[in-house]
Parts: sequence; C-alpha cells; structure tokens
Amino acid sequence: MRKLTYFVATTLDGFIAGPDGGDPTGPDGFFTVTPDYLEHLVTHYPETLPGPAREALGITATGTRFDTVVEGRRSYQVGLDAGIADAYPHLRHLVFSRTLTEAPAPAVELVSGDPVARVRELKAEAGGGIWLVGGAELAGALYPEIDELVLKVNPVTAGAGIPVFAGKDGVSPRVFTLTEHTVLAGGTVFLTYARAAA
Repeated sequence: MRKLTYFVATTLDGFIAGPDGGDPTGPDGFFTVTPDYLEHLVTHYPETLPGPAREALGITATGTRFDTVVEGRRSYQVGLDAGIADAYPHLRHLVFSRTLTEAPAPAVELVSGDPVARVRELKAEAGGGIWLVGGAELAGALYPEIDELVLKVNPVTAGAGIPVFAGKDGVSPRVFTLTEHTVLAGGTVFLTYARAAA
C-alpha cells in the first residue's frame, strides 16, 4: 500500500502561506530559501523541486520517495500565476478542482470528485509514495488519509495566514510518532512523523 505524505513548509506558528495564499517563498513571502535548505532538498527530496528549479540546478535524479504529487486548486494557481502549468513534469501530477474544466497542461490530471476516494484508489495502485504538496483545504479533506507528515519548520512566525490544515469541521486528534529530524544551520528543522497505528 502506497503512503500519502504531507510534505509542506510551515512557520513556527503553523502557517503555510500568508492570508492572500500567495507563494510564501516568493518576493513577498516569509520563507527564505537558504543554501543549506536547498542542499537538503536536492540531496534528500529532489523530486519535490519544481521542474524549472531542477533544470536550473542540473538535477536529473528522480528521487526515492515520491512518484506522484497531488495538490489543490489554490496551490496549483500559484504555479499558474508564475506561468508554470505543470510544475512537476517528472511526477504523475493530479490537481483537485471543482472549477477547472480543462487541464492547462496535458500531463496534469484534473480530479473533480471526492479527494478521499481518489487518493484511496492511488494508494491501492502500484508505485512509489504520494506527495500532498498542498494546499490547506485539500490537506483538511485528506486529513484521515495522511500516513506521514514531513514538516519543514521555518524559523519565522507569520501571525496570521493559511494554516497547515483548513476547511475541517470539528476536532479529530490523530497521534503521530517522530521518526526523523534534521536541524539545518540556517534554522529550518525537517520533522518527519508517521501516523501511529489506531
């Protein structure tokens, strides 16, 4: 069974983007991409770098964790706004949207139905890991299906913005076990948690 991993950058106070939902690593964002952060991604998670970044850095490694990426409509829009219709051409790319009727890139698979049902289908297929890139609403919808969290905790607070999970009704605590941690000199901490058995 394939795993769904929510691999996402967050502030110390639990926000993945500002209130406007713009690119948190862009010119007006609050995440700083330091050399050690980039080196860690290149070494351990090369498949999570967008195609243009991989090309600029000369990265051809396919990666060892994920062969599929899923994202929500708003997260996908960040790439579209930057002129990138398929940020992850090296991965199978699914975008969950009830508003898009045609994929802006041929390799992007649009999903308008139930995210949980589609991810369960993906999990049952052969292949590598499934990466949930965002956004918060899709993460909220897929909350019961998340098997692993990899939080890239940045040394900054935002005060307000889009939380790690959004759009959930009610409280449904889940227990995760810390399985790995890496502290970078620039202050970012990579925390890997596996969902504890029920």
